[in-house]
Amino acid sequence: MKEDAADYPAKAIEILEAAEIRIRRGGFEAVSYRDLAADVGIKAASVHYHFPQKALLGAAVVDRYSDKLLATLGRVDLTQATVEEHLQRLCNCYRAAVQNDGMICLGCMLGAESQDLPDAVSAAARRFFKRLLDWIELALSDCADAATLAVHALGTLQGTMILAVTLKRPELMDEVADHLKRLISGSGAA
Repeated sequence: MKEDAADYPAKAIEILEAAEIRIRRGGFEAVSYRDLAADVGIKAASVHYHFPQKALLGAAVVDRYSDKLLATLGRVDLTQATVEEHLQRLCNCYRAAVQNDGMICLGCMLGAESQDLPDAVSAAARRFFKRLLDWIELALSDCADAATLAVHALGTLQGTMILAVTLKRPELMDEVADHLKRLISGSGAA
């Protein structure tokens, strides 16, 4: 598996982007090489050339998505941001996914179907959640019981995202983010 986007040729990146959209809209089974080929204007054999197995494609999509999200969030240990600022950045990522894309998080979609995924994709989904929880826990490290708060924050944002998309009420993301920030601010953040 490639380490980052720079390791992929341009057409493979197009395939990964098309696969991400299809997974976020319909789950892993919504991805077919024929559809991806049509999405990016190539033959299905060319998709197989870049990603010989669908499970490897799925894992690459998840790892790339995780890398992009964590790059957007930034390294907690390299900033002077407050707990509230880190949490706002996290909430902004979730809000943008709903308001700009109208789709739920890739991790959320795959997490819901993780028991039926190929091992490589399921492992990538676990890595995604572990990396994101680690980031949130570090961001909340000034709070009492940061590990539990990290799980609560992520679960709250993931669940709200599903509701916001399903109910076509993206404003739910802001309402719940504000509540989450008040809750965490009152939990002993320095």
